[in-house]
Amino acid sequence: MKTIKDMNIDNKRVIIRCDFNVPIKEGVIVDDTRIVGALPTIQYCIDHDCKIILMSHLGRVKEEADLEKNDLSPVADRLSQLLKRDILFSKKTRGEELEAIVDSLESGDIVLVQNTRYEDLDGKKESSNDEELGAYWASLGEVFVNDAFGTIHRAHASNVGIASHLPSCVGFLIEQELNALSVLDHPEHPFVVVLGGAKVADKIGVIENLVTKADKILIGGGMAFTFLKAKGVNIGKSLLDEENIDFCKKMLEEYPDKIELPIDFAVTNEFTNDEEYRTKLATELADDEMGLDIGSKTRTLYEEILRDARIVIWNGPLGVYEFEKYKKNTDELLKFIVEHNIKTILGGGDIVAAATTAGYKDLVYHASTGGGATLEYLEGKTLPGLEAIK
Repeated sequence: MKTIKDMNIDNKRVIIRCDFNVPIKEGVIVDDTRIVGALPTIQYCIDHDCKIILMSHLGRVKEEADLEKNDLSPVADRLSQLLKRDILFSKKTRGEELEAIVDSLESGDIVLVQNTRYEDLDGKKESSNDEELGAYWASLGEVFVNDAFGTIHRAHASNVGIASHLPSCVGFLIEQELNALSVLDHPEHPFVVVLGGAKVADKIGVIENLVTKADKILIGGGMAFTFLKAKGVNIGKSLLDEENIDFCKKMLEEYPDKIELPIDFAVTNEFTNDEEYRTKLATELADDEMGLDIGSKTRTLYEEILRDARIVIWNGPLGVYEFEKYKKNTDELLKFIVEHNIKTILGGGDIVAAATTAGYKDLVYHASTGGGATLEYLEGKTLPGLEAIK
């Protein structure tokens, strides 16, 4: 994969596709992790006297009301603070205003273009990789750098479209992600996969691809109940992905020694943080009960399996993490892998958010910035954003 260091970018107009899809509340950025992650590539371009054009999406734009809440201007302000220099901002995604700013750029100048998904308001031109839009954006620069790992699994005008018309490479963030995830291509053993989250449907591809490589797959979260249902266990009112019971049954039959299921749960009668819970064995749930977290016996079992692991990939919390009462076992297992220095990759999304909240994100081997992108990598799928550069 060609990286930015393989390209001659000196004094050139460089378009960098970043991932500035950050949480913003009332105009204030709540978490700037993704902005900070883009800084090394941006700084490298500054050091090479480039004229820099930054592009990113933010949220989804389906109607006029989405424009204001998904305005990228707060990101320009934060970038200015972090880089300690003025950042120009184009309120338009195309047209004379944007072109005038680009034409005025001097070496080291930076312009951030408005949310690329503003173009989705008229026929989803960004998300459908509109050919004319990709060609137009490419005309603004001389080199394209894709550094938005979180969108490499999508074929959009701002990544695949631009890359189709310009000499292209990846930035330091994507390079770092690919290097970290590549250890899973030929993993050391024991190799353990931890899968949580709500639905089996979201993880079918991951399970199918990794079950032949992994020594153990530890199941948690709401998806555990579909596996238990497939074994004939009464799961009460717990979350069920009914359409995928047969898939779970097939996996349990074909790989009985690889898939580990919870043996106990934190159980309650209502989906709420207010009611007290009790811990019950997985086989003892009543019809009016639901499990909202794995239990302490399950956590102990999983810790013993993880203790000897050489490499771990973890995607999805093991309980209803948004409820304070049901964060405990996810946090405790994160603490365990950190304290025992187990080489662990957190597979983006909610588990990285959980690790950030608990203070463990920077203590693991790698916390991926991609959610869907990481999952599709783990599924072994082709990633359009990378293929366009290859």
